[in-house]
Amino acid sequence: MNWDVFITCAITGAGATTDKSDKVPVTPKQIADSAIEAAKAGAAVVHLHVRNPKTGAGTRDVALYKEAVDRIRSSGTDAVINLTAGMGGDLVLGEPERPLPFKSPGTDMVGATGRLAHVTELLPEICTLDCGTMNFLAGGDYILVNSTGTLRAMAKIVLQHGVKPECEVFDTGHLWQVKDLLKEGLLADPVLIQLCMGIPYGAPSDINTFMAMVNAVPAGAVWSSFGISRMQLPWVAQSALAGGNVRVGLEDNLYLSKGVLATNGALVERAVTILSAMNVNIMGSDAVRKKLGLKKHG
Repeated sequence: MNWDVFITCAITGAGATTDKSDKVPVTPKQIADSAIEAAKAGAAVVHLHVRNPKTGAGTRDVALYKEAVDRIRSSGTDAVINLTAGMGGDLVLGEPERPLPFKSPGTDMVGATGRLAHVTELLPEICTLDCGTMNFLAGGDYILVNSTGTLRAMAKIVLQHGVKPECEVFDTGHLWQVKDLLKEGLLADPVLIQLCMGIPYGAPSDINTFMAMVNAVPAGAVWSSFGISRMQLPWVAQSALAGGNVRVGLEDNLYLSKGVLATNGALVERAVTILSAMNVNIMGSDAVRKKLGLKKHG
């Protein structure tokens, strides 16, 4: 049991969710406002993607990240900022019998430096590091590409800039990658890990798979976990019971209850209710910085 838990709120993601809920923030102002709302509700960490304001699609546009981050930093809200670095590894194959050429739009492949352009300019306290390649979505020919060479290059850049990587782990083999990066001195202690459960075709959100992953987390690491869709809110309790921290937010789940669309603030409030009912202490941003050894920039 973890009696001192921090909450991360994943504000918007990059998935095709804007047509399913009008609560999903799209513009930098909406994303920043939603992050501020989540922080005021009890989230110590806000995890950000940005979207094209015209189309709602995920993007790597540094200017959009800068606007969202500047708005949060200038608001007086002292949340720990966590920026995704997962964009730029998107590969969509052609037809099954003709995988080449790659499909466009959809394919977006850039190098390690390009994937981290917004991170090296804005210097968040945390950025994500997706620790493996996988068939990320059910159906289709989309692959999330994270080669071991690219991951090592990204980890080195992040380390040099004093940003803490949050190692995104979608399956058991990704923990193997984390351990190798740790052995090679590319991750600074304490290692921060996010166990991502229930995403096709990664680790399913069942207790046996989850506990196998928890038991394989490197000694001394700080970890968090989440379940997607209807498993998000039950997973708040599950993660704390197993010794971890928690993540909620519209990136992973759109509903507060059956048929009731959620806001990020409402999801954080529900997580606070669940944890408080378990007599868990909910950590603030300063306590998280101390625990993770974060460097506050900006």
